[in-house]
Amino acid sequence: MKPSLHLRLGQQLTMTPQLQQAIRMLQLSTTDLQQEIQEALDSNPMLESDDGQDGDGMEAGLIDLSAPEPEPREAQWPESMPDQLPVVDSAWDEVYSSLPPVGDDYDLQAPSVESLQDHLEWQLDMMPMGDRERLIGLAIIEAVNPDGYLTCSLDDLFDALQPQLDGLVMAEIRAVQQCIQQFDPVGCASVDLRQCLLLQLHLLPPSTPHFNNAEKLITCHLELLGTRDYARILRRAKWCEGQLRDALALIRQCNPRPGSAIDQGEAQYVVPDLSVRKINACWTVELNPEALPKLRINNNYASLVQRANNSRDNVFMKNHLFEARWFLKNLQSRNETLMKVACEIIANQQAFLEQGDEAMKPLVLADIADAVGMHESTISRVTTQKYLHTPRGVYELKYFFSSRVSTAEGGECSSTAIRARIRKLIAGEPARKPLSDNKIAALLSQQGIQVARRTIAKYREAMKIPPSNERKQFGSSSQKSYSCTSK
Repeated sequence: MKPSLHLRLGQQLTMTPQLQQAIRMLQLSTTDLQQEIQEALDSNPMLESDDGQDGDGMEAGLIDLSAPEPEPREAQWPESMPDQLPVVDSAWDEVYSSLPPVGDDYDLQAPSVESLQDHLEWQLDMMPMGDRERLIGLAIIEAVNPDGYLTCSLDDLFDALQPQLDGLVMAEIRAVQQCIQQFDPVGCASVDLRQCLLLQLHLLPPSTPHFNNAEKLITCHLELLGTRDYARILRRAKWCEGQLRDALALIRQCNPRPGSAIDQGEAQYVVPDLSVRKINACWTVELNPEALPKLRINNNYASLVQRANNSRDNVFMKNHLFEARWFLKNLQSRNETLMKVACEIIANQQAFLEQGDEAMKPLVLADIADAVGMHESTISRVTTQKYLHTPRGVYELKYFFSSRVSTAEGGECSSTAIRARIRKLIAGEPARKPLSDNKIAALLSQQGIQVARRTIAKYREAMKIPPSNERKQFGSSSQKSYSCTSK
């Protein structure tokens, strides 16, 4: 084979660093974008935060990129130091805040979230125990999950502690476990639900009305209670409906997950990127001005750039000025794209704002992409982790998209509207005889919506609504509340 030289013509799409930055900023959430802006402020001296005290700066996304660069000027430095400094009647610490000593933990300034294990260990330290019992207690607390239950058996704990403690017997572990079970919240370190409920029930005096029936119901009929088979419980216990109702009322005062009262985790707050409100009978979309900090180019540094100078320092400042202007341009492009997509979504979903979920129209990414002249992948990036504040609550932009389901009249209905109808039917169902998935499908068919039973089951599971056998309530009336978690 001879070596040869060939000439070929071709076209290739190359993503410049500026384009890569624009795409990355478009798909970032508000929290991630705030971190990106802070990193840009720390690394680029040409960027500065606009605190609103100086009016010559412009907000991020609104800066005039077509304006010419400021004219270069010579830096003004004093000829010499003055012979004497002005005398002031104050100390250094009164003017300048002293730095904290090295090693201070700034995280201590933020409120810490106490876990369940920390809460139990704090109570264990308050107990008059020896080192042997304290070691057993720490091992038990370490095996407690956030709900308050042991993740391993007492036999496993015995095998793990036996090499460390000579002459260990199971009675010692059980004694420490019983002590921890009386800590706040009562019922932690239980092996199962039955033991947890009995521990909480025994806090009440035995003379409490219906105490014996509640104890018998937990001890002998807990499995039937979980399946809500009240008819079989009445037959086996030989009770009347009033006795079962009173025993259930006493059991409902117990917490089946006692650890959840302590270990709730840190609350995560959503900062909406946009807001929509009705002004003069017209829905108006606005950017949230508090979501992102305001940026501007530092005019003092920018004026030091000399166009004809190719020194190392001047090239450094030119490059940072170029990067700063591109960063602000990409922020402006992100805001414009976000506004354009949000306005088109609201134009299609005005009925939702007026009437609620049942009026949600079917909408897919291709519909918005054709309307705004963008690719579907761009719409997907824009609507991911971007939130809109509406009079009905805060929703992710993806919430307004739903698939199409044909109706009997030849029209279309969105899956979100169908889920809302299912939730409404379940909320109004009889307490003693809940609606099955087949019955819900039949009721929707009467409304002109043809949905299969398995689709009803899929929507119900997505909304975290249990099946009909688990929704059965004992009594003449009951309050039902099932929230949709797909927002």
